[in-house]
Amino acid sequence: MRKPRDIDAELKALAEKTKQLKERRVQQLGELVIATGADTIDAETLAGALLVIAETSDPAKRESWRKRGAAFFQSKGRNAGKGAQREQGSAGTPDSNAASA
Repeated sequence: MRKPRDIDAELKALAEKTKQLKERRVQQLGELVIATGADTIDAETLAGALLVIAETSDPAKRESWRKRGAAFFQSKGRNAGKGAQREQGSAGTPDSNAASA
């Protein structure tokens, strides 16, 4: 006879996995801010800049920013940003979701 599935346990496990993934994403975004040196900018200015980026629909600008970001992650010393020496290697390569955020 087949064992019945424990749906509640599966949902609980999925909820925990979702929580862990969200926490990891937040941590990676914070590490990215530090690695780029943007942690020296006040929160209001940083939020404003991110809003402008999110609202920009010009494909040429977005591609330019993407290339610059890719070059930042490919540089071994990560010396593209001012904060590079403080947190070398902590940002890692973000997943596709983080890169689009």
